[in-house]
Amino acid sequence: MPKKKIAIFDLDGTVFRSSLLIELLEGLLEEGIFPEKVREIYAREFQNWLNRKGPYEDYIEKIKQAYQRFIKGVRAEKVWSVARKVLAFQKNRTYRFTRDLVSELKKNDYYLLAISGSPREMVKQFGKEFGFDKTYSRIFEVDKKSRFTGKILFEEVVRDKGKILKRAVEKENLILSGSIGVGDTEIDVPFLKLVQWPLAFNPNFQLYQYARRRKWQIIIERKDVIYKLGKGKLPPSVKTVLRNLGQ
Repeated sequence: MPKKKIAIFDLDGTVFRSSLLIELLEGLLEEGIFPEKVREIYAREFQNWLNRKGPYEDYIEKIKQAYQRFIKGVRAEKVWSVARKVLAFQKNRTYRFTRDLVSELKKNDYYLLAISGSPREMVKQFGKEFGFDKTYSRIFEVDKKSRFTGKILFEEVVRDKGKILKRAVEKENLILSGSIGVGDTEIDVPFLKLVQWPLAFNPNFQLYQYARRRKWQIIIERKDVIYKLGKGKLPPSVKTVLRNLGQ
């Protein structure tokens, strides 16, 4: 059997227009599973980000801390139930470019890999919904009574996205020739450096600077306009998507 090409995507803020973790946490608050005092942990960073006085990274880090602290003792089936409700409501809140790129690559028989720092309860379902072959995410430990302990399993695996890509290529008998990678922050650099066609999509400042130095293609989606920075070549699949979107 000929080896498949691989396409690797960051999910949060790259395919999904928000963070899967944030939306799950909000869902747990709405259902009364998390107490309102959870918001106190990230309130200041959230306001700073909204007012453009602080980075998004500070806000999301506080979100992670809040989730890890208050998930302890919660029954796993409650979280899965909330995750299903949240995704049923928000599954289509995706970027047009990456949504259509995933579809185009699927038609061209790419192996689709997605990585997210959000909990498995959201990532697994989101990945299945959009046709990803494999997803990697944070796995929160569950005890014998099916309650979360607050501990994260295999944290080092999700942290190094370059290793995840290498592992997938070896384990699934894939090839990097013709491979595509799509990321939006500097933590995606390890896998973007490995693929043939790295795309910095709506990048933060750190990734934008790095992509400019490496002459990677930068693609921006703002409202109903998609445009690219730089004159580098684009893979056929991306050209097709941009043409179909009228860009």
